[in-house]
Amino acid sequence: MALTEPDSRLDRLKKSIEAKTALVAKFKPKPASTDPDFEVRAAERVVALDLVRQGRIDAKEAKKQAIEQARQDARDNDLNTAQAELDAKRSERKERKALTKAEAKAKRDDRYAARKNRQNAPSLAASLRG
Repeated sequence: MALTEPDSRLDRLKKSIEAKTALVAKFKPKPASTDPDFEVRAAERVVALDLVRQGRIDAKEAKKQAIEQARQDARDNDLNTAQAELDAKRSERKERKALTKAEAKAKRDDRYAARKNRQNAPSLAASLRG
């Protein structure tokens, strides 16, 4: 049986150094293969990003416009309500004035009729007496 000679100290050091360098070599960056479509994909990303940005800008503008429209509608509604209240007040006032005017006319007519009755009453009584 042949016995193998034990490794010498130098052999062990060499093997250790080789193992360490192999281990370090695993972590070293390897030359990367360049992607042939890199520029095309970069351009596509830029276009997609521009579309997203434009969409956000459009959404923001639409939101601003909707808010402004809601404010305008609220202002118009307030104006219409105020106008309706004013019209209601005016119509109530006109009704009151017309009623007052009718009452005054009725009073005048009553006074006129009473005066006529007083004037006609003596002549009527005189004609009845005689």
